[in-house]
Amino acid sequence: MPHCSVRFVLDHSGGPHVLPILLALLPVFLAVFSMIAGNGLITTLVPMRAVLEGFAPTDIGLIGSAYFVGMLAGTWATPAVIRRAGYIRAFAAYSAVVSIATLGFAMAVNPYAWMIFRALIGFCFAGLYAAVESWITVKAGQSRRGRMLGIYNIVHFSGSAAGQQILRVFEAKSFALFSAGAGFLMLSLVPMAMTKAEPPPLPPKGRLVIGPLFRATPIGLFGIILIGLANGTFWSLAPAYIERMNLGPGAVASFMTAVIVGSAVGPYPMGRISDLADRRAVLAIGSMVVALVEAGMVIAGSNFPPLVYVLGFLIGTIAPGLYPIVTAHVMDRMGSERAVAVSSTLLFLYCLGAIVGPTLAAALMARFGEHMLFVHNAVVHVVLALFVGWRITVRERPAPITEASEQVVEAPGQTRT
Repeated sequence: MPHCSVRFVLDHSGGPHVLPILLALLPVFLAVFSMIAGNGLITTLVPMRAVLEGFAPTDIGLIGSAYFVGMLAGTWATPAVIRRAGYIRAFAAYSAVVSIATLGFAMAVNPYAWMIFRALIGFCFAGLYAAVESWITVKAGQSRRGRMLGIYNIVHFSGSAAGQQILRVFEAKSFALFSAGAGFLMLSLVPMAMTKAEPPPLPPKGRLVIGPLFRATPIGLFGIILIGLANGTFWSLAPAYIERMNLGPGAVASFMTAVIVGSAVGPYPMGRISDLADRRAVLAIGSMVVALVEAGMVIAGSNFPPLVYVLGFLIGTIAPGLYPIVTAHVMDRMGSERAVAVSSTLLFLYCLGAIVGPTLAAALMARFGEHMLFVHNAVVHVVLALFVGWRITVRERPAPITEASEQVVEAPGQTRT
């Protein structure tokens, strides 16, 4: 947290201050639900279908990494695209392109073609995420930012859970699954096109703000890379991991649904706590707890296979909530006037970790066994917890301020977290 200038507002009621913002953001949340239903379906379907097609484990890892390579490239272009086209038209353009790329998987069943399609989807989702996340963080304000990002994550993973259930309706090799994914992505255009809500101001010139981010908060820079390293690995390889456990038909959908239900339950309480407490402490404790759960997955995977569903739920409850806490912490430090540039920078850094993670973990899995997926992620989360804990000892948490002064934001570079 910032030193002295940016402080928390203790809104104990949580009611009248939150509801108007929630209603104003409703079209954005509806769009997020639909677009993530499509992307969640595709994210699980691609590695699952790749196993059925006989793709090599390293190819599956590279397909997962390709998504984040595309997203990495997309973060550079997003601020300029949104500045040129505006939030709503940029969202529409990205949604149309990603829908077309989704249909490509069924038409060209080849690992190299799939790498291209996943990279293109990643490029577009960099823009989609930056548009909706910057919209939410600007409209929420500092004292409600953690809660609004928590609700965003609930909507995000509820959409993903809905998308997973389509796997039960059609055969894994059916063209219909990719068509359903594309349909959800196109449907997300409707609430954004029809909204009367005023979007945030267009971003100023400039692209990424890596230097200012590091000067404002090293936790933001290193933390988001480590979160990308763990999350990118999990979402890219967990479906293939469960498929190889031979737990029976529907096991992949059941496991991913358990993870996603947890992901819908956990973020709001974590965001609420981070609005009232030190976000850094919530981040450190959450990282250590999820590392312990991942260590449990290493044991359960070989000794108690049915337990993986419970542990998957626990992973989902905590791990996805770490990203919005870091986002809220960074926005507290850097201010909302550069929301698009900050969101794009966080995505860029996240992708650096997410590109390396699936490929590294896939290599470890090929060499030492499937359990290395969760060994890898547990180590990453322990490192994150220790780093954040160390930074907490360097800087004290500032005292709360009044509602009237919550928008006072210290210039980046004055203090570090």
